[in-house]
Amino acid sequence: MKLPITDQFLWDIYNFIEDASDVAYFVFRRRRTMRDIFPENPILKKYSKMVTRHQFSKLVYRLKRNNLIKSKNLKGKKAIMITPEGMERVLRISFKVEDQKRKKRNDGKWIMLIFDIPKRDSRKRGLLRAMLRDLGYKVFQKSVWVTPYDVSDRTEKFLQFYALDQYVRLLLVEKM
Repeated sequence: MKLPITDQFLWDIYNFIEDASDVAYFVFRRRRTMRDIFPENPILKKYSKMVTRHQFSKLVYRLKRNNLIKSKNLKGKKAIMITPEGMERVLRISFKVEDQKRKKRNDGKWIMLIFDIPKRDSRKRGLLRAMLRDLGYKVFQKSVWVTPYDVSDRTEKFLQFYALDQYVRLLLVEKM
């Protein structure tokens, strides 16, 4: 599956941050710059081969304008940070990337998700529906979704990330 370049860039930034968190102790025990740890930024190196400098500038500008990333000056150097909206987008991208790995349950059971999210949280409700579609769920009724795929771990991860546990019930159904 081919991702749009904006999604690919966000995904790469997220993966870079995840990889960098492994060296967090090394970074924070004394003052160091990112250049001390990573002399050549792998993300910039990858995109310098894919697009021209002007196209890369437009890509970063578009991501900033859509409030998916922001840049800050840290000790005289530019740093790119993913915003909460950008993290939502990264989460959706991760589901699309992992979509290729999605497999039906071995036991033939289905996962049923029932939710009742208050009106004041309508944004979260819309986000939940979009994520359920990305995970392979299908609408059974308006707030009841089902899937034959083994995506319960990713569903629970998403629900915990957005604190939706209290509004959602997950059931394992033997027959549909």
